[in-house]
Amino acid sequence: MNVTPLFAFAVGLMSILHCLGMCGSIISALTLSLPQSVRSQRRLLLTYLAVYNLGRVGSYALAGALAGGLGKALAGTLALRHGHLVLSLLGACIMAGIGLYLAGWFPRFAELERIGTPLWSRLEPLARRLTPVSSLPQAFLFGAVWGWLPCGLVYSALIWSTTSGGAVEGALLMLAFGLGTVPAVYSAGVLMNWLARLARRPYMRQAVGISLLIMAFFMLAWSLGVETEGMPEGVRSSVSHLNEVVFA
Repeated sequence: MNVTPLFAFAVGLMSILHCLGMCGSIISALTLSLPQSVRSQRRLLLTYLAVYNLGRVGSYALAGALAGGLGKALAGTLALRHGHLVLSLLGACIMAGIGLYLAGWFPRFAELERIGTPLWSRLEPLARRLTPVSSLPQAFLFGAVWGWLPCGLVYSALIWSTTSGGAVEGALLMLAFGLGTVPAVYSAGVLMNWLARLARRPYMRQAVGISLLIMAFFMLAWSLGVETEGMPEGVRSSVSHLNEVVFA
């Protein structure tokens, strides 16, 4: 089994505190940089935030298409045995790392997000040229660039996309993930101060972190049930038992 769009959407929904840390300051700065005529009209302000997110989620879908296509090509040309299983397990481990990081138990996990720094360093000047945002097309373009900001959660979803079966499936999975993050990022622009206070409460961060750990556990068990043919009998038996416990 591969990760479904519904599962990816659920992970996106759980990203609120991580998105607040990664994108909260960005969306807050963008909101403040908008013309006063926009910020004074709530409906117009919400429209700009929606267009920001449309561009961002569109970039996620594009990245998912690339990842899904790459994964399909590699599976067809290299015929890597259990390759999808390895990638799925890696995605589950990354999600677990994010959960531990949000809970405050694994602060060094943030270093993973440096992987995307070289790409972001090339895109950041473009993002700067698009600010201050003064039109909806400009807001969309900024959101599209913003979608490539280094993020561990996005990396995890992209790894899952490589196992989705193709470019279309990868795009749908990342689209679902991106839509799941919209409430978190959207609310950051409207409720920034309240969310910032909420994020400083250790029990809230731990609750979200533990929730991601639980989802990572389900993902791990699910991934182990993907492909057992050809494995030693003892491994197949253990995997079957684990899946019976988790999904009974």
